[in-house]
Amino acid sequence: MIQIFWYVYAALLATSTIAFFIHGGYKSPVFLIDLAFTVIAWIGLFGFVTHFQIFTPFAWQVILGAVVLWDLLFFFFIKAHFTEQEPEAGTLSMTVFSGLFMLVLLGPLYYALFQYAF
Repeated sequence: MIQIFWYVYAALLATSTIAFFIHGGYKSPVFLIDLAFTVIAWIGLFGFVTHFQIFTPFAWQVILGAVVLWDLLFFFFIKAHFTEQEPEAGTLSMTVFSGLFMLVLLGPLYYALFQYAF
């Protein structure tokens, strides 16, 4: 039963990324780098859900660290330089709120990569 939830979670992540891609969200090279990190993380999620060893556990340990570091740097620092939106009043509180939302949304992915790596 829990496997079904992992498949639904993977489908949710894939659907949101595909929708972002269709609506032109990956125009900048930096966003394409983010897409590459996302796809690599999905490969790990697929390996975790299907119990299929894709790379060595050490490779996934490195990938886990790189994905988490990239997501944090991209979300809080890099993405702001590549979006056209002007900063508004109260932006810091919205950034913290959306950062917590990102953590809730990507938390299961990080958990799966951690379990897959260790």
